[in-house]
Amino acid sequence: MMITEKLARGLVSSACSTAVSHTGALGLYTVNAVYGDTITMPCPLEVPDGLMFGKWKYEMPNGSPVFIAFRSSTKKNVQYDDVPDYKDRLSLSENYTLSIKNARISDEKRFVCMLVTEDDVSEEPTIVKVFKQPSQPEILHQADLLETEKLQMLGECIARDSYPEGNVTWYKNGRVLQPVDDVVVINLQKIVDRTTGLFTMTSSLQYMPTKEDVNAKFSCIVTYYGPSGQKTMQSEPVVFDVHYPTEKVTIQVLPQSSTIKEGDNITLKCSGNGNPPPQEFLFYIPGETEGIRSSDTYVMTDVRRNATGQYRCSLTDKSMMDSTTITVHYLDLQLTPSGEVTKQIGEALPVSCTISSSRNATVFWIKDNTRMQTSPSFSSLQYQDAGNYVCETTLQEVEGLRKRQTLKLIVEGKPQIKMTKKTNTNKMSKTIICHVEGFPKPAVQWTVTGSGSILNKTEETKYVNGKFSSKIVIAPEENVTLTCIAENELERTVTSMNVSAINIPEYDEPEDRSDDNSEKVNDQAKLIVGIVVGLLLVALIAGVVYWLYVKKSNGAKGKSENAAAQNFPSLPRTASKHVDKDLGNIEENKKLEENNHKSET
Repeated sequence: MMITEKLARGLVSSACSTAVSHTGALGLYTVNAVYGDTITMPCPLEVPDGLMFGKWKYEMPNGSPVFIAFRSSTKKNVQYDDVPDYKDRLSLSENYTLSIKNARISDEKRFVCMLVTEDDVSEEPTIVKVFKQPSQPEILHQADLLETEKLQMLGECIARDSYPEGNVTWYKNGRVLQPVDDVVVINLQKIVDRTTGLFTMTSSLQYMPTKEDVNAKFSCIVTYYGPSGQKTMQSEPVVFDVHYPTEKVTIQVLPQSSTIKEGDNITLKCSGNGNPPPQEFLFYIPGETEGIRSSDTYVMTDVRRNATGQYRCSLTDKSMMDSTTITVHYLDLQLTPSGEVTKQIGEALPVSCTISSSRNATVFWIKDNTRMQTSPSFSSLQYQDAGNYVCETTLQEVEGLRKRQTLKLIVEGKPQIKMTKKTNTNKMSKTIICHVEGFPKPAVQWTVTGSGSILNKTEETKYVNGKFSSKIVIAPEENVTLTCIAENELERTVTSMNVSAINIPEYDEPEDRSDDNSEKVNDQAKLIVGIVVGLLLVALIAGVVYWLYVKKSNGAKGKSENAAAQNFPSLPRTASKHVDKDLGNIEENKKLEENNHKSET
């Protein structure tokens, strides 16, 4: 066995150059590894029959071999050569795959796999490439500020620990910065660490900024190579403070509202477009000949309409100036009368709402939270006219400019009473109603005349527009006289009504209708009256024409009178009806008196 191993070692030594040239002709295997990871190199050779052992070596720059690992196929034992660079880093598997832990830049070599039989020695080289990604580039030694029209150092972009070496490119707002004489000056340095073999790239940028570089984002990108090819990595963007002189002055009104009204607070702000901006200005107020020196703002509180005018500001040396015009809107309202007003029913009350404004104003009236279609006018006050009136005006173009005044109208009236009665449908009772008007609301009391007893079982309707009604239901066995008493702060009103016994027939008086129905009846009555008047006029005209015709034709006065009488046949009958009605009322009263007399007897 000793003789065989020695023979094999000699064969290996004599076959090295041949194997290298043979593999060079066929091409080389390449393994790409990441710095710090494990390098795995499979043996490129097929394991032959009769294999005695396999070995790995690497080649020095001068071509001399350095053996690092040995594995016997018969004894299954593994031996690693005493090479300091690879101590405790090697591992050789049964299929002769060599692994190297913690890859270093110095591992970038030509390794050779050797398989030995009794008859032959086979070799196949593998090239190891090691790659190291650099640290993220960062911009250091940044300038505190940049001044226009001045070439100065902007900063240095540094990317550390790269292998192989990379390249650095500067960008502004995502675009590559190309070198320009006296405007963009770039200098790149690459330094290698002799211990690790890693590169550090440093690129400095000198730059002459312009006003357009305000808020510009500067960054740098490092380009490097990895196992899968070329890659890039970008730094965090940096924005520099660019200083430039003021070229224009601007005045503003704050808050930036399209309209200003009386009572507002106004701030005038003057600014220059330089960086840093000017800190002091001169403000020119209407009516003032000299400018007022102030910071970049001038405040006016609770402005009035006389503040309308032109305002200006300038730099303290008066070299630049800007102006603006301010209009202070106003709105005045005068309601006459206003507050609480008390009037008597039937009186007249003139009401006026006078407006004075900087623009056309919109005026509207509200009564008891309901918008009115027209302005109120009171020639003869009624109870329904009472209420809370509001005259309100606005300038639609001016937000928040609104004025209003109120009128609380109270319409007072002495109590007015009207009594009605009716026999209920069951003929067993009668309903007596006392219709009351007045304000303040009268208190109503029912009594029986003669006995003076008070009737408490009454019902009242809702008090609306100064009107309500109180009713009682009775079934009198004999004739009675009921008294309705209505009283408020102004007067006490008393009205009585005779009511006959249930078994005595009488003419019942109709009830008053509700306010809404009465208004409709009034409207209908007005329409009927108008129609009747129109018909009468037509009849009169026709009678006159006929009379003239008869007079002209016959010349007889008697005939014209007969013709006129024929045109008005209903007038005597209508009068007779009224007389009959009056006589009926007299007879009814006589019957009530006779019945009362009989009951007393």
